[in-house]
Amino acid sequence: MSETRRPVMAADLYGDIEPDPQTRWRDVVPGLLIVVLGTLAAGFLSDHYHAPLTLMALLIGLSLNFLSADTRLAPGTAFAARSLLRWGIVLVGVRITVGQIADLGPAALVSIVAIVALVMGGGILAARRLGFSPGFGTLAAGAVAICGASAALAIATTLGERRASQAQLTLVLVGISAMSAAAMILYPLLAHALGLSDIKAGFMLGASIHDVAQSLGAGYSYSQGAGEIAAIVKLTRVALLAPLLAIVALFLPRGEAGRGGPILPWFVAGFFVMAAINSLGLIPPAVAIWAERAASALLAAAVTATALRSPLPKLMEAGPRPLLVILAASMVALLASLAAAVWVVA
Repeated sequence: MSETRRPVMAADLYGDIEPDPQTRWRDVVPGLLIVVLGTLAAGFLSDHYHAPLTLMALLIGLSLNFLSADTRLAPGTAFAARSLLRWGIVLVGVRITVGQIADLGPAALVSIVAIVALVMGGGILAARRLGFSPGFGTLAAGAVAICGASAALAIATTLGERRASQAQLTLVLVGISAMSAAAMILYPLLAHALGLSDIKAGFMLGASIHDVAQSLGAGYSYSQGAGEIAAIVKLTRVALLAPLLAIVALFLPRGEAGRGGPILPWFVAGFFVMAAINSLGLIPPAVAIWAERAASALLAAAVTATALRSPLPKLMEAGPRPLLVILAASMVALLASLAAAVWVVA
């Protein structure tokens, strides 16, 4: 009698992501309610104290981690960490247009692609030198190279739990949040010290800082012109998320032999579709604003759920060494972005 195998889903590239539990919607409600309340608390703190939403969601989730012992909450937190995340990634596509990318010019665009490639290579190499798997190196480097926590969540979903565990993902989220906040303060000071023009400073800040909010905050703290350039450059990096996920899906080995070729995750395809629709001007401005807010809320909820579900003992056992991978990738991003700003950008 042949063995019945679980069908490979589009978003489960290697068949090794934690399977969706077979539960009724009532089973999802308790955990999802905790995640929603935690995310609302994070939003309140972010609005009133002008702190990054992702960082607040991460801290709230970690503070609620003791609730992970209650198995009744598991279906809801798993739903938030997976399904809400994937829909949030789809809505991120509303933030970019092909026109924004084209306005940078071919030299700047090639430089951004080269910077992303260098950061990915540097992060994976640093991970191997420190004894970590290529999967963890891809996760950490991709978060630095693209858009911080959002990219980390998307890459972890694509890699699967065997290649990027919940503990490793949480470590990356912690490291990215800390280094992105530090970069928002320190990088504009560096640009001022070097006497960079608004265009050069905006390019450097947009191409090197991890999260979108911190990148734009640093740009506008430098000047209005630098902020506008930083926004375009940063959103161009966000646009590279989908190609990066496709490359990850193509080149990482399968978890089991005998499977067919890799399948493009549905949320990556959705990202491309939303970006294309936005590029055609078919999304009204009011709808685009609400879509961006929804994307931020869904990603924040996914961060809250991920932190809540993370095994804290494993986080403590890892020590500071995983953060060195993020630091190495961050230094590659800074130096490459600065070199491109000085010698390539007009």
